Amino acid sequence: MFANFLFKIMNQPKIYLLFLFSLLLTSCIPNKDLIYLQNKNNSSNQVVEPVNQKPYRLQTNDILIVNIRAIDPKLVEIFNSNLSPGVTAGGESSNYFNGYSIDDHGNIKLPILGELNVLGFTVEEVRIKIEKMLQDQYFKTEAGIFVTVKLSGFRYTINGEVGSTGTKILYQDKVNIMEAIANSGDIEITGDRKDVKVIRRFPQGSETFSIDLTDSNATSSPCFYLQPNDYIYVKPLKQKTWGTGRTGIESLTTIITLLSLATTTYLLLKN
Repeated sequence: MFANFLFKIMNQPKIYLLFLFSLLLTSCIPNKDLIYLQNKNNSSNQVVEPVNQKPYRLQTNDILIVNIRAIDPKLVEIFNSNLSPGVTAGGESSNYFNGYSIDDHGNIKLPILGELNVLGFTVEEVRIKIEKMLQDQYFKTEAGIFVTVKLSGFRYTINGEVGSTGTKILYQDKVNIMEAIANSGDIEITGDRKDVKVIRRFPQGSETFSIDLTDSNATSSPCFYLQPNDYIYVKPLKQKTWGTGRTGIESLTTIITLLSLATTTYLLLKN
């Protein structure tokens, strides 16, 4: 049966060339699938609308960095945690060992102040809550109490067709998906930029978003700006599954190899 198929193709050059051309087209990755944020509406002046980003609500296993200051630093020394032995200040390990991890009940345990429930609060709400406790119970207004509360870095996990997979940490308050991908070595040529998945954790469960990074409208997506602990997955294109090559040259080389094998098989069967 296979031999008959080869005989028919070899005896009809037009079909042979058409088969080669169509296989080459379907195996190549189009350039438009590799370019980010394209203006697909063909409008020269596109208005970029601000994204309504909801503030992040704290969840279990988040780590908070709490710093309490006053006009006289000695007044608040006891309220601040000290560095653990062998831990360098300012490093990632310092944040882990000296930050306040939110337990399964949504609480953190602060020196002197004790347990404080922060589950579902924003970092700004936690800051106000701690500042009010200090002013109501321990200090007067003249002490100049000033509290800062931050997450111990913006943590996200990325997997799939990117240069560097794994859990990443960026030390900034806001991170968009383009920054996260750039920080991970960009999407590989074989990665599907049109259907990037973002899995986001909420107190009531997880939700999966899909975003097309080749479309400029992606900036209006609810997952364009990430939230801490987001999981990003970039799936492979079909061309990778086919194994024909990432570029036109690679695909052409693969196709020529296959056709050479088919020609050799045809000549052997004919003789």
